[in-house]
Amino acid sequence: MTSLMCLALVVYFEARGETTMGQYAVAEVVMNRVEDKRYPNTVCGAVFEDRQFSFTHDGKPDRLPSRNTKAKRKALQIASDVLGGSRMGMSSTHYHTTAVEPYWASHYDKDGGIGRHVFYTNNTKYK
Repeated sequence: MTSLMCLALVVYFEARGETTMGQYAVAEVVMNRVEDKRYPNTVCGAVFEDRQFSFTHDGKPDRLPSRNTKAKRKALQIASDVLGGSRMGMSSTHYHTTAVEPYWASHYDKDGGIGRHVFYTNNTKYK
């Protein structure tokens, strides 16, 4: 699978209902992980690292829909933009939706929220 497809999958499955800014933010989290030595150094490696993104272990196929939907096109465009260097300048390496309170959140520095996602920076307190 290509980096473009892996990043588009994250945008589509994790943030397709969010604003454009929220979708870019989710893609940027993946890129921040790729650039951080604590995570896999490829986009697909970071996306499919064990249990890091909910869509990868929900029991459903990890494929974009075959139909050419607006959400699919947007996910592919955002992934392409981010891979091409279009970044917001975030340092976040983690996020979750406002619908959950993950155990790990208190171990990270909260960066803020965009839409229904809360973003965090991976600090050295949690390894």
